[in-house]
Amino acid sequence: MEFISTRGSRPVTGEEAVLKGIAEDGGLYVPSSFPELTREEMENMLWMDYSERAACILCKFFDEIPEAEMKSYTDRAYSRFTDCEPAPVIDIDGESYIMELFHGPTLAFKDVALTLLPHLMTAARKKFSNGEKTLILVATSGDTGKAALEGFKDVEGTEIIVFYPSEGVSELQKLQMQTTTGSNTHVVGIKGNFDDAQTGVKRIFTDPDYIARFKEMGYSLSSANSINWGRLAPQIVYYVSAYLDLVGAEQIDMYDKINFVVPTGNFGNILAAYYAYKMGLPIGKLIVASNSNDVLTEFFSDGKYDSNRPFHKTMSPSMDILVSSNLERLLFEMGGRDPAFVREKMSELKRFGMYSVDFDEIPEEFSLFEGYSATEEDTASAIDNFFETHDYLLDPHTAVAVSAYYDYLTETGDPLKTVIVSTASPYKFAHDVYRSLTGSDERDPFMAIKRLHGYSGVPVPDEIASLKYKELIHTDIIEKEEMPEKIFGILTQNE
Repeated sequence: MEFISTRGSRPVTGEEAVLKGIAEDGGLYVPSSFPELTREEMENMLWMDYSERAACILCKFFDEIPEAEMKSYTDRAYSRFTDCEPAPVIDIDGESYIMELFHGPTLAFKDVALTLLPHLMTAARKKFSNGEKTLILVATSGDTGKAALEGFKDVEGTEIIVFYPSEGVSELQKLQMQTTTGSNTHVVGIKGNFDDAQTGVKRIFTDPDYIARFKEMGYSLSSANSINWGRLAPQIVYYVSAYLDLVGAEQIDMYDKINFVVPTGNFGNILAAYYAYKMGLPIGKLIVASNSNDVLTEFFSDGKYDSNRPFHKTMSPSMDILVSSNLERLLFEMGGRDPAFVREKMSELKRFGMYSVDFDEIPEEFSLFEGYSATEEDTASAIDNFFETHDYLLDPHTAVAVSAYYDYLTETGDPLKTVIVSTASPYKFAHDVYRSLTGSDERDPFMAIKRLHGYSGVPVPDEIASLKYKELIHTDIIEKEEMPEKIFGILTQNE
């Protein structure tokens, strides 16, 4: 299958798209067409495990990779998950369900893709690297950084540098990154927010002088953010898998529609659900759940995307984003796959910090999306009420989704069964979860873990419990303007 840029540059193969990360023109790679999930394939996948389902679906996009080879990658990736189960679906009340995506090595949904991406990238390097090493640059709002570091740690022929907002992630997310071992891993805090980190990384990707300088040093650039197709494609799988699990459990009949509620900031996670829909998955609504940084809520309400607004630091930091990179891929579909439409909107965003789309002039299918947001008070209430009602512990991001779902249900009365996507372990945000449940403000992160465990009885994951005893390795904090030279400094030290 060919992949094309949202801004119009030459098509590439799936493996090239993974290796490049972002197109030469600054656009994002998308499939030239969406493959169909046939009824026969859906029925066959009912009886498959997650790894088998992943191989079947991913080979539709990476048709240059034999299915047996893809299966070897998915087997190795998902053997790292608890019980080899990356996306179990939990029945809450017979009408709503939680899809848990936090059973991987770093306890966040990013693991589903980032345990697999190194295998895809290694295969691509064998064909296209021309002897160059791969330099992976990552901007993270919290979870992507650690998942990428863990996935690419000590992978031959790669260096990975992660930038995170030094005061914009939870203490435990920061510790997870700062204690990462590996000969090729580098973590740098910046004085700024995630949008600053993301803008800095994207600028480096599209600067010809930087690219030439990297090439002289023997490196080609790639990304582990969701701008990389290799990050996005594996996320399609868990939406299909959740649907099949509900059919297999006789909760729905094959081809009944269901809804998904997805907490999102950069728009990649819910975009993967839309791509599953384009492949034929029966979806009624995709409910976009935002926190106080509600730029996406406004966009899906009136078509106006305006990043010129106050930036809020919240208890759901992975969603503290005002420039949602993956929305560009949806704009490409909204504009009839016209690169000129995307270039116009991205130019407006760069110049004015905003653009708008007339929803009366785009296809009806985009009414699939509904946008809702949750305040900090809403999020805390959702954590408390859900635990009291269902004896289930939510992390703050999933709590945003729960709040959005109940707002949607109150407003519409929609009877469709609904899957709420749970993106992280609550113990990564123990301070805020404990405070939401009890009102107590326990600032010490490890005491908060202890108190949350005592209150909820939910086991503490080993990855979290062991952080207290790990050495801090990566402690650098820089100004955002210093990102390029920091990268070159790291690479020079490696020579």
